[in-house]
Amino acid sequence: MANRVAVIGQKKRIALIAHDRQKQNLLEWVKFNKGTLLKHELYATGTTGKILEKELGSKITIFESGPLGGDQQIGSRIAEGCIDFLIFFWDPLAPQPHDPDVKALLRIAVVWNIPIACNRASADFLISSPLMAEEYPRILPDYDGYRQRLSSK
Repeated sequence: MANRVAVIGQKKRIALIAHDRQKQNLLEWVKFNKGTLLKHELYATGTTGKILEKELGSKITIFESGPLGGDQQIGSRIAEGCIDFLIFFWDPLAPQPHDPDVKALLRIAVVWNIPIACNRASADFLISSPLMAEEYPRILPDYDGYRQRLSSK
């Protein structure tokens, strides 16, 4: 399969999501990284978005809550090339009613090769990377062959 390049701009489009028991953890992380985050475009699901918007004092694009389709909305924007970074503090110890949606979101982020942080340590490493302040040539598989196989069936 051939590859192509999609450039992630200097101003990143970052989705921020947290399960209920991780919201406080994400809020603390956002407070600590407020200066950096405000240089980028921010997106979030439901309650998380409202909490973060208040903390940051800045407008965030807010989707539905995760169980109501917010995870799927974020996944759709990733597939469309409209979100290029995912910070998702998920709770590995609590079953979620929308676990299939969570798995689908993480899968789509990997399919489209965007940076993903699922906990505070990985988020710290990503946000402090020198790549946050510059363009990044994201290498993507060229899915045209796959699409053609599907359309010929």
